[in-house]
Amino acid sequence: MYFDYYYLILVVPAILLTLVAQIKVKTTFHKYSKKMSQRNITGTQAAAYLLKVNDITDVKLGRISGNLTDHYDPTDKTLRLSDSTFESTSIAAIGVAAHETGHAIQHAKKYGPLNFRRFLVPIANIGSEAGPFLALLGIIMSFPLLIDIGILLFSGAVLFYLVTLPVEFNASSRALKILKQNQVLSDEELKGVKKVLSAAAMTYVASALVAMANLLRLILISKNKKR
Repeated sequence: MYFDYYYLILVVPAILLTLVAQIKVKTTFHKYSKKMSQRNITGTQAAAYLLKVNDITDVKLGRISGNLTDHYDPTDKTLRLSDSTFESTSIAAIGVAAHETGHAIQHAKKYGPLNFRRFLVPIANIGSEAGPFLALLGIIMSFPLLIDIGILLFSGAVLFYLVTLPVEFNASSRALKILKQNQVLSDEELKGVKKVLSAAAMTYVASALVAMANLLRLILISKNKKR
């Protein structure tokens, strides 16, 4: 009976790191969602203000159900804030809203990695679904060309995860900078925002590691099969 040692050695640790990162972001967000900002402004108000001071007038603000489902949609230039952010005056909510505003600023300034990530979206969608399936099917059928096609497709998905890292780090950096420059939060409150955004960043790092671990696993299995 075949046992996938590569999955155990490479992928399982990365998955465990992802679980730890998810727990960390939830606990950190929960902690700072209990601490209200001194200026008593909501996440929505903070986002609207930061868009205004950056001369961005064509981005709409909307609400989306759930917690931590906040995102900026460049296709229709809409910044969607979740239930946990939209009307909350917490430090965490303002930090998350500022981070998503950072993406809107990236879009307005034609930030290269963001545009490249948008280009990779369809490739990543196909690669993440079809890539591993084709590679494993090729391994089972001893069909080298199919293995290579699967690995190539999945490589596109991995590239998407890697490009996501500078995009997210830059958005967080912009968030902290504009919050400080415009005195939306005090220095002490900014420390809390930094912890929230750093915890969120770890989830992107963990996801990238899982993708890379799976790609390396497929490559190693393929090499063994071709011997």
